[in-house]
Amino acid sequence: MYRLLIIEDDFGIAEAIKEQAEMWDLQVSCVQNFRKVMEEFAEYNPHLVLLDISLPFFNGYHWCREIRKVSRIPIIFLSSASDNMNIVMAINMGGDDFIAKPFDQNVLMAKIQAMLRRTYDFAAAVPVLEHRGALLNTGDSTLTYENKRIELSKNEYRILMTLMENKGKIVTREKLMELLWESDSFVDENTLSVNVNRLRKRLEAAGLQQFILTKFGVGYFIPISHEPDTVLIH
Repeated sequence: MYRLLIIEDDFGIAEAIKEQAEMWDLQVSCVQNFRKVMEEFAEYNPHLVLLDISLPFFNGYHWCREIRKVSRIPIIFLSSASDNMNIVMAINMGGDDFIAKPFDQNVLMAKIQAMLRRTYDFAAAVPVLEHRGALLNTGDSTLTYENKRIELSKNEYRILMTLMENKGKIVTREKLMELLWESDSFVDENTLSVNVNRLRKRLEAAGLQQFILTKFGVGYFIPISHEPDTVLIH
């Protein structure tokens, strides 16, 4: 089932679209906190976004740019500001289509279905993992935090992806070594420590302090809540 994320502050419009989309067998979520759109985007991991231009705090152009930093999923703008300048701005910012308000619900649904077919008949959705505002795009192996792109080596990316997929749980050193080298025949524990320490330094340099913690003698984990005194040795 395709997931649709609606970023629309008129909750009457958002709810009407949601009800109609669910009749078309789409799974739908509406953004609730317009200060944390990217967190809700990453958590829901949608296949398509409907995005209004006029929103609280930051406009739709801003959020389109932020989404485009981590994902290539289809974005359809919805707006009553349907003059040519807004349409051109929406497309230039990375939007895939523009639908003027008021609109016919059936036309909107037909456009959504056509966009989903064109996109996912050929390629799968690229998942984005999120924690504390850091976004790991598993499609191109990049990490973005507060508009900063953090370059990761192949091993650093694999370590971080595994820990983010299992956040709140301890991942053993043995599990990470198996992941990195796919067998324990050539394992050097010092190499794993070097990779983890280098990854921590990159995260800390970007402002992500104590993102990865150590369970001494066992492995590593990403705490669900950011508590400086959580169990461990950094």
